[in-house]
Amino acid sequence: MTSSSNNWMLIKIIKLFGALTPLEPRLGKKLIEPLTNLIHSTSAMSLLYECINTVIAVLISISSGMPNHSASIQLCVQKLRILIEDSDQNLKYLGLLAMCKILKTHPKSVQAHKDLILQCLDDKDESIRLRALDLLYGMVSKKNLMEIVKKLMVHMDLAEGTVYRDELLSRIVYICSQNNYQYITNFEWYVSVLVELTRIEGTKHGLTMASQMLDVAIRVPAVRAFSVSQMAVLLDNTHLLLGNGQKNSICEVLYAAAWICGEFSDLLEDPRDSLEALLGGRATSLPPHIQSVYIHNATKLWARLVAKAQEEDKEQDFQDACDLMAQHLPQFMQSADLEVQERACCALNLMRQVSKLHARGERMPQELRVLFAGELNPVAPKAQRKVPIPEGLDLDHWINEPPSESSSEEENSAEMFISSDKTAAGQTLAKESKYEPTEDELRHRREARRQEQANNPHYLKAAKKGSNGLLQQVVDDIPVAHIDLSVPLHIPGLVSSDKYLNSSRATFFDGDKDRESKDDKRKRKKKRGHRKKAALPSPSDSGEEGDAGATEDVGHLVNRTLGEMPEGAHLSDDDGDSRSADDPHRALDIDLDEGPESVPSTQRRHYSPILAEEPHELLEKGAQEVVREKESDKKA
Repeated sequence: MTSSSNNWMLIKIIKLFGALTPLEPRLGKKLIEPLTNLIHSTSAMSLLYECINTVIAVLISISSGMPNHSASIQLCVQKLRILIEDSDQNLKYLGLLAMCKILKTHPKSVQAHKDLILQCLDDKDESIRLRALDLLYGMVSKKNLMEIVKKLMVHMDLAEGTVYRDELLSRIVYICSQNNYQYITNFEWYVSVLVELTRIEGTKHGLTMASQMLDVAIRVPAVRAFSVSQMAVLLDNTHLLLGNGQKNSICEVLYAAAWICGEFSDLLEDPRDSLEALLGGRATSLPPHIQSVYIHNATKLWARLVAKAQEEDKEQDFQDACDLMAQHLPQFMQSADLEVQERACCALNLMRQVSKLHARGERMPQELRVLFAGELNPVAPKAQRKVPIPEGLDLDHWINEPPSESSSEEENSAEMFISSDKTAAGQTLAKESKYEPTEDELRHRREARRQEQANNPHYLKAAKKGSNGLLQQVVDDIPVAHIDLSVPLHIPGLVSSDKYLNSSRATFFDGDKDRESKDDKRKRKKKRGHRKKAALPSPSDSGEEGDAGATEDVGHLVNRTLGEMPEGAHLSDDDGDSRSADDPHRALDIDLDEGPESVPSTQRRHYSPILAEEPHELLEKGAQEVVREKESDKKA
């Protein structure tokens, strides 16, 4: 490898060494120096890429045994930047692909080239844009999160294909939610981003956005009031999100909006308007599972309105809420879905029973509040494995004993001949009963079909031969109006994420000025001789992207670790698994340290030079006795 000048031969040798490195780690340490020399000296891009790819594989495999390899990583990253800046699209793609491998183990080295990765998002090649998206999640920090998300949203508005637009949307959600919302400093901004993403039509990630809205509302109590206000606006504009009805997955967001408004109804400014939005409009055209959530949370709002009206002795408010339920619930009772019917019937009967008691002068506000009392908390990650197995339940026991092999073979053989006879008979009957129409019948059918097509105003007829030129002239004379599609859909009441982005920029700018003024004061104090220890830690280095200046808001505390557990279980129980998440044995819950139930003696499988010298003794004595005697002879 060090003496050959043939690039193709070097590429083959380097690929071979790269494949052998995971099997022999000592080989990797010897390859670093010659590969580094080749990276410095070669001008062939193909050889350069193979050298970089092998160095990355070597450093990943021996990272624990070779800590001082930052210089090699920096060299690879600098050379990869040359590949990415090249005009050849293939080299650019390979450079981004190798950057993704480095990002997994050395993210700080890749973060320095954030500007180049963002430029790749403007590339005309969709595959290069997708590879650049793979690198963005490792470059995010608290300081630049809003800027990166804003750039991705601008690209989403300009995207032409639905595949790339859906990929952008999923990456925005993944970047913001990674590590339990580690880089989000303002959750009102994130909620506004999710609401803005609901304006995208034809996306398949409506369920993802709905789950994010629910998760943020549950885990961040400080943002619930803002979330409820935005969800109420979405409910009022259901017709804008419904689109193509059940084929549009963005309507899944209405599932989250209805649940949030119903669960945290005490934060609603006008519960009656939200109740009317849940029951009226085009609610019956939503998918059945969303209709069920609409009915259930409408019942929550109705219970709160009725309880408040009874406590304050407002007869008109009580009657208006009951009339609203009685007016709209019957249409849900006619639904084809059984759960929608059941929930509508239960809610309607509950309303009628409360109305009867109210007419007799009986007030029950506390009983209505108890129906939906309590707060739903996030479930702990270990909750499922903490569920105790009930007594008498044997998970390893067969529920139905499997049949024996002999009986199953007899049944299959008997059924095989019977089914074949039935099939043959059925085929003969089908052949005999097949009807073939006559020529007159076929002619009448064709004539009837032409007549039906001629009378159908929605069927496109063929143009006459003599009018082709005239039609072409008419089409060419039609004026074409330019439609500005960059104007976003405006929904009154929704807060734009740009508001929080601008305030974030101003905050960071003021913070930088404050830090500069503090540094000047420290320098002046040092000149005077009054040296004091700094009360605050110094700003972080450039590798952290200024995370120290982006502290999390005090009110926006995220419930990242707590959650509900089964009765009697605690989070402190030691049930951790040290194996990697990608380990298939962990997924199958296989303990490699625990052998099978019946294992043959290891003495018979183990190769021993003592036994190999005198194999005839195995016939006279056991293997264990031979080993014991030879060991005693050696000691003597």
